[in-house]
Amino acid sequence: MSDTDTSGPAAAEQAVVRYEVRAGAARIDLDSPHNRNALSTALVEQLHAALDGAAGDDAARVVVLGHTGGTFCAGADLSEASSSQGSAQEQAAERTRVFLDLLRAIIAHPKPVIAAVDGHVRAGGMGLVAACDLAIAGPSSTFALTEVRLGLAAAMISVPLAARVNPRDLARALLTGEKFDSAHARAIGLLTEAPEDVPAAVDRLVASFRPCSPQGLTENKALLAAPLLAELDARGEELAGITARLFTTPEVAEGMTAFLERRSPAWAADAE
Repeated sequence: MSDTDTSGPAAAEQAVVRYEVRAGAARIDLDSPHNRNALSTALVEQLHAALDGAAGDDAARVVVLGHTGGTFCAGADLSEASSSQGSAQEQAAERTRVFLDLLRAIIAHPKPVIAAVDGHVRAGGMGLVAACDLAIAGPSSTFALTEVRLGLAAAMISVPLAARVNPRDLARALLTGEKFDSAHARAIGLLTEAPEDVPAAVDRLVASFRPCSPQGLTENKALLAAPLLAELDARGEELAGITARLFTTPEVAEGMTAFLERRSPAWAADAE
C-alpha cells in the first residue's frame, strides 16, 4: 500500500494517511496508530488530499475509508489542542471549522464513501463514520461519544449522527458516553453491516457498485447529501461557537488534563 500523494505543506510531514486503488475502490487508510488516528492537523490535511485524489481518480468507483491499528479514530488530538498557541476559544473555533470542512468533504464527495472499521471509534471518529454513506464494523469494534465525560458537547458531529441514529439511542449515547459494540451500533442505525469478516464484507459491497453508472451514483449521492449539507451550512457557525465557548471553561480544562494524565476528572471522583 503506497502513501497518499500529498502536495503542498503536508508533503513535508510524515505520511499519516495512505492511498491506493484496488478492485475499483480508492482505499484510504488513517495510518497514525501512535495516537489512535486522532484528528491531528496533519491527518486532516492528508485526508482532505486523499479524498480530493479519489474524486478525480477514474479507476475508483467508490471510496473505502479504513485504518491501521486497533482504533479507527479517537477523535480530536487533545495533546495538539492543549499545546496550541493563541486563546483557547480562537483555537477551538478554528479546529471546529476545519473539522466541519472535513465532514462536508466526505458527505459531499461525488463517490460513495464506505467506512471500514475493525477497531475502536470515539468522539469525532463517530462523526467520520456517520458522514460516510455506508459503514461496516466488525466484532472487535467499540463505539462511544466521550465528549460528555470531558465537559464537551458533540456539537458538529451531532448533525450527521442525527441523520443516522435513532433519536432515543442517540440521546443515550450523547448523554452517558457509554461504550457499545458493533451489534448495537448496527441496531441503532449507525452501521450498515456488522459482519464477522470486515474485509470480505467491504469487498462484497464494493462489487455491488460495479454495475452502477458513475453519473447515476453521483446524482443519487447528491440527493442523499443535500439535507445534511444544508443543515451543516445553516448551523456550522453556531456549532463551532458551542465548542469554542466550552473550551474556555474550567470543566473542559479539568477533563482534558485528566484524560492526558490518565485519571478520573474531579467530578467523577466526587460522584463516588
